[in-house]
Amino acid sequence: MKSSELLTKKDLMKTYWRSYTMEWAWNYERQSNLGYMYAIMPALRKIYKDDDVKFKKALKRHLEFFNITPWLSTFPLGISIAMEEQNALKDDFDEESINNIKIALMGPLSGIGDSFFWGTLRVIATGIGTSLAMQGNILGPILFLITFNVPAILARYYGMYIGYNIGASFIEKVQKTGLMDKLTYGASVLGLGVVGAMVATLVTINMPMKIGSGDDAQTVQKIFDGIVPGILPLLFTLFIFWLDKRGWKSQYILLLIAAIGILGAWSGLLG
Repeated sequence: MKSSELLTKKDLMKTYWRSYTMEWAWNYERQSNLGYMYAIMPALRKIYKDDDVKFKKALKRHLEFFNITPWLSTFPLGISIAMEEQNALKDDFDEESINNIKIALMGPLSGIGDSFFWGTLRVIATGIGTSLAMQGNILGPILFLITFNVPAILARYYGMYIGYNIGASFIEKVQKTGLMDKLTYGASVLGLGVVGAMVATLVTINMPMKIGSGDDAQTVQKIFDGIVPGILPLLFTLFIFWLDKRGWKSQYILLLIAAIGILGAWSGLLG
């Protein structure tokens, strides 16, 4: 761990242990945001000390949407802590860059983490454990747990300090060269790109009703996709965004989505 004016290794370890609860408060509105805020809370308390206004503002800042492969969550946590520390020490620090960097890391790290931990390591661990378990060997489940969890725990532990050290040194260099504004802008653009990709891949709307007759008949879905591919998920997302801006609570929005789905399926408008 790099030397720090405000934090000790013990403070980072508190965040490390809390990172194991990242998925416990997972929700459909902002996914891992509550777990992220809970994990970083001890470090924020130490950084902002008795300044309750800045402390609460920092907590609120980390309640924005966030989701990542759990075993890599400590890497962005470390970077966030380093940036929060700089924010406390420097009056001219750009607070928006903290969330922009975090969101920019979310997509690439999740792609790497899901491929390695879910797609590779879990398959290898299952193969080793299953082959022994089918022979009645008690080492089967034990080796499965060891093969999967040892690399996962090491990645989580060292990710905490690597993220903090990279964040502290990188921010210092960037501020000296005057590239902070460009970095913030680039991170915000990348973050918006990640959100846009999530809309295209996670929101699905199918309208199977046909217009026309015979061979010339086309589904409503095909007509809309002919205008702009994926325009229906985009329009629906913008509609939900509009409701959110109008002050609708998340539970009412979820009930409305469920009602639209049920009525759409019953009427045949949605498939």
